[in-house]
Amino acid sequence: MSVVLAFDQGTTSSRAIVFNHAGSILGVAQREFAQHYPASGWVEHDANEIWESQLAVAREAMVTCKVTADEVAAIGIANQRETTVLWDRASGQPVHNAIVWQDRRTAGFCDSLREAGHTEIVQQKTGLLIDSYFCASKLRWLLDNVPGARERATHGELAFGTIDSWLFWNLTGGRLHAIDISNASRTMLLNIETGDWDDDLLDLFQIPRSVLPDVFPSSHLYGETSSALFGKPIKIGGAAGDQQAALFGQNCTEVGMAKNTYGTGCFMLMNVGSKPLRSRCKLLTSIACTTASQRQYALEGSIFIAGAIVQWLRDGLGIIDSSSEIEPLAASVDDSDGVYLVPALAGLGAPHWDAYARGTIVGLSRGTTRAHIARAALEGIAFQVADVADAMTEDANRPIDQLKVDGGAAANDLLMQFQADILQAPVIRPKVIETTALGAAYLAGLSSGFWKSIAEIGKVWHVDRTFEPIMSKDEASHRRTRWNDALGRAKSWEEHS
Repeated sequence: MSVVLAFDQGTTSSRAIVFNHAGSILGVAQREFAQHYPASGWVEHDANEIWESQLAVAREAMVTCKVTADEVAAIGIANQRETTVLWDRASGQPVHNAIVWQDRRTAGFCDSLREAGHTEIVQQKTGLLIDSYFCASKLRWLLDNVPGARERATHGELAFGTIDSWLFWNLTGGRLHAIDISNASRTMLLNIETGDWDDDLLDLFQIPRSVLPDVFPSSHLYGETSSALFGKPIKIGGAAGDQQAALFGQNCTEVGMAKNTYGTGCFMLMNVGSKPLRSRCKLLTSIACTTASQRQYALEGSIFIAGAIVQWLRDGLGIIDSSSEIEPLAASVDDSDGVYLVPALAGLGAPHWDAYARGTIVGLSRGTTRAHIARAALEGIAFQVADVADAMTEDANRPIDQLKVDGGAAANDLLMQFQADILQAPVIRPKVIETTALGAAYLAGLSSGFWKSIAEIGKVWHVDRTFEPIMSKDEASHRRTRWNDALGRAKSWEEHS
């Protein structure tokens, strides 16, 4: 067995990456899939298209590096979290499009839960704040709005899962209905102390236990793929929500280590050890990647729109033709000339949690160019990360001395330098910025014996570049004050439903 195959099933594309024992990338394949917006604030995916695209890129990546099923030690899965799929157990077909984590259709219902006083018990049990971001309210919506779904679910005819569950089901020909514990901790239905589905939460959200998958550790031999998919069966050796996978892939296995992933959204996680840390600053507590013998927890701040703002500049405004143009365009001006862009296209996540905020550009003048807007968009990503970092520092009662970074936008030097400046702390970029996929590979490699220990995989991680702050503290403070002014104009823009 010479390689591990990682699935990186994201919000806008499915990727597959083949890693060797040194953690180097041998082959990559990627395919975008359609985004569906049936109403304002609603976001859906075709679950079948997700599966078909993921299978296609897995096969393509193996062909690219001339790897056969015999040479793959195991498959590891990292997936977009909270995206909710409900399907027919008999046919294997979804009963509705998958409701994506960005979707806000259940914001009003979540408001009613908060107003009814359920916030404290939900946070105590799940580590999460009541929000339409998570699966519970999405699943309830599906059961209530798809004709016949609730009755069929009660009779055991339907299956729920996050994207890892959907891939497990399809990889095994319907033999495996399972979920990794890190994904399960993002459903708002799991008690993170016990690691099991919680009856009180199931009652609150009116979810029948019969639709739920079995919960397993992240690094675990889940089963084998159907022979027809790759010629021969391949072990499925690990799975994790993409952000927990990235934390693991960044080797943040000790208390206090933190990373930020720049993807469609932005996600900062800090390892807080073997006991959950309850946030006072509207951050989330989730279960980090686990092995059979060890459970760790992470403090997390989730930002809904990061790299997606670059996609919007490309597809919505048309000021760039490809995402790669954003850095040279932004670098063509010295600064944003007083322009601030708040990327609240899907509301604001941590630490603000404002489902009714909307994207805002302030400070425009006759002298504003598309370059200033491009730069303000990148800076808006960094400002959001700094807001989360402040909350995390307060909750954990320890400063973030350095921030490990990954994800597609981590390759943007201008953004990384500005991030270090605004944080006033070093930003460390690894040689392999695909640490979400690398984390999935590590999990699968550990369970299959490809790597023998966490200490061994720690030797695979290497630094590419460290960005040190060059902006003065006074300037950074001034810029953040103006950012807060812009935030105030974006908050509560939509009328509450």
